[in-house]
Amino acid sequence: MKIINPATEKVIAEVRDDDAGSVNQAFYRARRAQKDWAKVPLSIKLGMMARFRDLVVENKAKLASVLTSEVGKPITQSNNELNGLIGRLNFFLDNTESVLKEEKVFNDSGMEELIRHEPLGVIANISAWNYPYFVGSNVFVPALLTGNTVIYKPSEYATLTGLAIVELMHQTGLPPDAFIAVVGGPAVGNALLDQPINGVFFTGSYATGRKINEKVAGRLMKVQLELGGKDPVYICDDVDPKAAAEATADGAFYNTGQSCCSVERIYVHQNLYDKFVEAFTETVRGFVIGDPTNEKTYIGPLARHAQLDVLDQQVNDAEKKGARLVLGGKRRPGTGYYYEPTVFVDANQNMALMKEESFGPIIGIARVRDDEEAVRMMNDTNYGLTAGVYTKDKTRAERILAEVNAGSAYWNCCDRVSPRLPWSGRGHSGLGLTLSKYGILTFTQPKAWHLRSPG
Repeated sequence: MKIINPATEKVIAEVRDDDAGSVNQAFYRARRAQKDWAKVPLSIKLGMMARFRDLVVENKAKLASVLTSEVGKPITQSNNELNGLIGRLNFFLDNTESVLKEEKVFNDSGMEELIRHEPLGVIANISAWNYPYFVGSNVFVPALLTGNTVIYKPSEYATLTGLAIVELMHQTGLPPDAFIAVVGGPAVGNALLDQPINGVFFTGSYATGRKINEKVAGRLMKVQLELGGKDPVYICDDVDPKAAAEATADGAFYNTGQSCCSVERIYVHQNLYDKFVEAFTETVRGFVIGDPTNEKTYIGPLARHAQLDVLDQQVNDAEKKGARLVLGGKRRPGTGYYYEPTVFVDANQNMALMKEESFGPIIGIARVRDDEEAVRMMNDTNYGLTAGVYTKDKTRAERILAEVNAGSAYWNCCDRVSPRLPWSGRGHSGLGLTLSKYGILTFTQPKAWHLRSPG
């Protein structure tokens, strides 16, 4: 398998990918190791994860460079992801013990009732490329801490990063068969799903997530799907248009727009529309596009060449249906999978730009009459990941967001994930959740204990 740098289009590495046979061997190694791993005291598991955290800090420069080289993420943002990973690891280190604590729910007349949490078994973690450290650690860290073994398939677009993660994990003393990497494309993922695993945790597109769900549906195992979004933001008429524009532009174009929680469509109250559009356009015009290894670069290449076609199609569709292009709208000439930061105004709900996930540096802005119309537009989607409202009035924001079908609600912020809060989607945005105490318990199955004292 050839690893291509999306900024230069050059092959930077070749990796031997797995096949059905090696995936099957990986499963049986993980299966044999699971019971012994589950018996390892939690204190020792936590010590290994603390060591992993320390190794990430020690190797941050090298890890960031590898991530930038294969995904195209600007180097400053690669460093930001690694810095943010430390907070997530600390959350799991600080909270896993209390979450897994035995619960005594009843004790009377010699009858005691307890709840204990046991691991699921062997977990398949089919991960994503856009934030490989974030989305990967949301799964494999709590899965391992709760006594599961993990077969980890990094995205084929972040293979080198995935292998670096596994290498660091093994340096902590983690048994090699407790955390095994398999690498390759969709065929390897399918081979992994063919194994008698106890749970599959996938991060990626709705189309692939649906196929996974259909493939394993008859096996009645744990299926968790973290899928895409078409995340809306509503700009009310009582905010500073410049401040709101700067915040939402960053939310839309950070990581070159390749985030499931990127701002993907913006609705602006008619009383503020022109001022907001002007400020937003000026903000985006200032974003530096170019070499992702340059610390001044804000917009890098897309990770996947095929996404360029998706953006071209959305641009053509928006122009045909009456949107006004004010910035960008085409691929950048030359080498690399670059697309110019693109802003459409006067967009409407008939456009693919406002309905289908873009996953690139493009945004549509629409005018709305009032809060009620904004809610209707925000809910006009099959997705339900995040939604945001910018207003000075907290009560107004909470009223609006309570009516929006989304797993995460933002007031005066966007494109944000906290390890303390559950990360979940509705509709085409997925099933299940990661993060928070619920994101630890999701890797366990509760056992009910009925204990009666003799005589």
